[in-house]
Amino acid sequence: MEPMMDAWAVTRPGPIASGPLSRVRRRVPEPRGHELLIEVLACAVCRTDLHLAEGDLAPRRPDTVPGHEVVGRVDALGPHADSYAPGDRVGVAWLASTCGECGYCLRGDENLCPDSTYTGWDRDGGFARYLTADERFVHPLPEALPDTTAAPLLCAGVIGHRALGRAELPEGGVLGIYGFGASAHLTAQVALARGATVHVMTRSRRARELALELGCHSAAGAYDTPPEPLDSAILFAPVGELVPTALRALDRGGTLAVAGVHLSVIPPLDYRRHLFQERSLRSVTANTRADAREFLDFASGHELAVTVTPYPFESADLALADLAADRVDGAAVLRL
Repeated sequence: MEPMMDAWAVTRPGPIASGPLSRVRRRVPEPRGHELLIEVLACAVCRTDLHLAEGDLAPRRPDTVPGHEVVGRVDALGPHADSYAPGDRVGVAWLASTCGECGYCLRGDENLCPDSTYTGWDRDGGFARYLTADERFVHPLPEALPDTTAAPLLCAGVIGHRALGRAELPEGGVLGIYGFGASAHLTAQVALARGATVHVMTRSRRARELALELGCHSAAGAYDTPPEPLDSAILFAPVGELVPTALRALDRGGTLAVAGVHLSVIPPLDYRRHLFQERSLRSVTANTRADAREFLDFASGHELAVTVTPYPFESADLALADLAADRVDGAAVLRL
């Protein structure tokens, strides 16, 4: 008899109140080629999982198992896998594979590879007891980092790290952060550790309190004007209406980076008010393995305060509903 496992799958994408996530029974996958079979210990819940469940991110395949911030242990190896051994503790992130041969891959921009695939979108992710992942896209994790702390670092932390680079924050500069969830609360700490002044704009009162507790210099409403012009800004909230608001808050020569796989419609921009004087608007598309290594190295050398709201595996649907309603402090994490 084939071994079976519990998993959560997006069976009917739609509003979270319609129950797009269903608990299912699946066959435990078999690792092939360079794949590892990984027993899941914890999986953080990302807003991208919510976008997939609600249909904002069009499913690539039916009944996909979401989850791409996975901490687990290697259970078995595919026939060509040789980088890890059973029992090794590893992390599985959003980027699942690339072609390795196109111009983007060869120049170090593998996140732009046209043939890239993604965990929890193109292949089943970590809302399950087991998953398989290509060993070449898996990250070793230090044992000292607890499972629920390590999980959000694998996407929320890594994508925030890339967004900070895309925003071109100067040394000792002023950073504005719009939205303050799992990724933003980690990015703020990285910027503060580098000597930046950080101002947070978000609709959640509790998130504003957390921002101040972490050392941010101010925290106000999402559409409020920060107390000084911004050298750089990052938009984490998937709200297109905030783009002109953030652009207006930039100083001359400032850069706004939009860190999300989905964004609602951006209102018309006025060139003189929003972009003139060399203000820049940039997108952030996934991340590279180098981004992940750089951030995980940084995290291992700094005591980041990772705010986590834990959920049992059986409550994955509740975790997504709470995320949709802004009832999550920091990062929601499923514990298996």
